[in-house]
Amino acid sequence: MSQITMHGIANCDTIKKAKKWLTDAGIEFAFRDYKKQPPSAVEIQAWCTQVGWQTLLNKRGTTWRKLDPALQADVDEAKAVQLLADNPSMIKRPLLIKDQQALVGFKAADYEEFTA
Repeated sequence: MSQITMHGIANCDTIKKAKKWLTDAGIEFAFRDYKKQPPSAVEIQAWCTQVGWQTLLNKRGTTWRKLDPALQADVDEAKAVQLLADNPSMIKRPLLIKDQQALVGFKAADYEEFTA
């Protein structure tokens, strides 16, 4: 089976639920904390290619809401990649990576399909 890497922030409640689901299902995974190992712009660009920058950019979180409105305006992919590189906590969580596949968020049914 391919190695799964979960990207996120350790104290995030959704991350905790996703970790529990994977552990309970007996699925091995590595965890990468954005705060300790921030992703590069190149990595973020690859994730945007896989899932779309609109999916990856979390506009519901406090980091986004605290941004200057000028930075929030007219966001396109290039601007989103830079914003996410500068503020990794704006990356929607959890982000699972397996081979060349990516999955954003946590829904048990999606995890069952992704880890099969």
